[in-house]
Amino acid sequence: MFDHVKFGVTNYETSKAFYLSALEPLGVCAGPEGPPHYGIEMYVPGQEASLCLFQCDEKPSRLHLAFAASTPQAVDAFYRAAIAAGGRDHGRPGYRDKYHAGYYAAYVLDPDGHNIEAVFHSREP
Repeated sequence: MFDHVKFGVTNYETSKAFYLSALEPLGVCAGPEGPPHYGIEMYVPGQEASLCLFQCDEKPSRLHLAFAASTPQAVDAFYRAAIAAGGRDHGRPGYRDKYHAGYYAAYVLDPDGHNIEAVFHSREP
């Protein structure tokens, strides 16, 4: 759980389009936006946490961001949307029992190479 995550990207418009498309199946939408050096806030209505992107001049360090999904189907939809938005496969949707039983996730690399995950945690035994 987080309040907000803010990180720099090397191409603001490309990354903004990628994240808005890839995260739409998880309920994420655009919020306030300023000039590229300030960036854009993205959020899920009714939740406090936000994701913020901004234009930076240097190559950003790699991140791993994991977003909560409400169902395995939302993970699947995230993966399809992220790939369609220009993401690169980094782990097709499926169960990852090495983490724990019921861990269903998909991974893509964003335009800057950040590892973006959508995960559903099954609460059934």
